[in-house]
Amino acid sequence: MQQNNNKMFSKACEHAIKAMIYIATQSLENKRVKIGDVAKHTGSPEAYTAKILGTLNKQGIVNSLTGPYGGFEMNGKMMKQTKVSDIVFAIDGDSVYNGCGLGLSECSEEKPCPIHNEFVKVRSELKAMLETTSLFDLATKLQSGEATLVR
Repeated sequence: MQQNNNKMFSKACEHAIKAMIYIATQSLENKRVKIGDVAKHTGSPEAYTAKILGTLNKQGIVNSLTGPYGGFEMNGKMMKQTKVSDIVFAIDGDSVYNGCGLGLSECSEEKPCPIHNEFVKVRSELKAMLETTSLFDLATKLQSGEATLVR
């Protein structure tokens, strides 16, 4: 059986979300984290993690401090205001909300693929979930043991 490569988010986006959840959990404990620590806890290569976090820092999604006591952090207000959709948009743009569920280049209301109408509903629900779920929500789930980032 062939592996399904149709994923909801790009690999970079998946890593970005995991990295931000990890940073948020550490920030809840007033800890700054270094790139290596983020990479280790999210299963991403260090250089890749640095590139992703650099993008998120430029977008104002995470704070980065340099120097021996530097690292990545977020304050409580940032965690509550930052929605998963902000991370997704910073890394993948709005591609998750567009495109055909079957990967067809010609799919629209006028010329729908067989799953078009159902897929539009799913995308709409996904968008609503991403726009209402904050990093704080996810970090507290992780911290309480209700969720995990470990495979």
